[in-house]
Amino acid sequence: MSATTNKVVLRGTGQTVTIGGGAPVVVQTMLNKKPDDVKGNIDQAKRCIDAGCEVIRFSVPNEVALHTLESLLKEIEIPIVADIHFDAEMAIQSAKAGAAKIRINPGNIGGLEKTRDVIDVCKECGCAVRVGVNAGSLDKAIAERQDISFEEKLCESAMQYANFLIDDCDFHNLVVSLKAHDVNSCVKANRIFASKMPNVPLHIGVTEAGSAFQGLIKSGAGLGILLSEGIGDTLRISLTDDPEVEVRAEWTLLSALNLRRRGPEFISCPTCARTQVDLISIVSEIEAKLATLTKPVKVAIMGCVVNGPGEAADADVGVACGKGSAVLFSHGKIIRKVDESEIVSSLLEEIDKL
Repeated sequence: MSATTNKVVLRGTGQTVTIGGGAPVVVQTMLNKKPDDVKGNIDQAKRCIDAGCEVIRFSVPNEVALHTLESLLKEIEIPIVADIHFDAEMAIQSAKAGAAKIRINPGNIGGLEKTRDVIDVCKECGCAVRVGVNAGSLDKAIAERQDISFEEKLCESAMQYANFLIDDCDFHNLVVSLKAHDVNSCVKANRIFASKMPNVPLHIGVTEAGSAFQGLIKSGAGLGILLSEGIGDTLRISLTDDPEVEVRAEWTLLSALNLRRRGPEFISCPTCARTQVDLISIVSEIEAKLATLTKPVKVAIMGCVVNGPGEAADADVGVACGKGSAVLFSHGKIIRKVDESEIVSSLLEEIDKL
């Protein structure tokens, strides 16, 4: 749950999402199809929604992308964020088109006065704004300062724009992000900002984290620290992969921290010499068959009786495997014994009963 007192309400055509103000941490991702691929972007957005996405971001670098944004706004019910770099006019047109939020980068939007023009339109349209500060595109004047640390530079850039929007533009429909590909820098920068402007909702993420394996570890390390400290109102796990993978990863992280639950949580042992079944294949098969399940159930798949009902006593349903057979259990109590060939089907049958 968010620790930020201020809240930003994003309105989609069919759903409204609240960021901050005590609301649950919001799951979001970014589409990665070509900007002229209208159908591809719409289909991808729908797959992300099926995976549990609550806010979708789409890059709008030109008029072609603006046309696709307009199509997305007609077809997709959840809030859509227009991601803008370099071109304030694209931000203005995206807000007028109906985007729920505009993401602008202080390092390349064209200065405070260009930002003021964008904010004026966002006020008229009821469009929120995310000030998205990235390590690789800091404002030159701030980047060249020698008297503060790199993390403080990120924070200074974010605070400069946030204070400009709040104090000079009287604009409060605001979210801020401070991102870097270095985990420690990302954590430190967000901690500093959260301590100095605790009422501004934070979008957290480790940018350019890499492909699925590396990116999941880096993002889990950085975002796990921040979320466990109550920092972060919405998140994106950035991966060089399909955005649906990002969404599933975000829900898994939130579940691991007991912040939100969606779909099954799996408890499975790493296997050892005591294991007498192909547990890796069994776990993979069960995960695949439950991939679309949204019910928040805890499922244990254990390789032997040592790691069976006792160590997974809090599981809603589980199985402890032995030679040629397995024992099904629920909350530590044995249900029945099944043959090895029936492990997967029997476990799925018990899950259906929940």
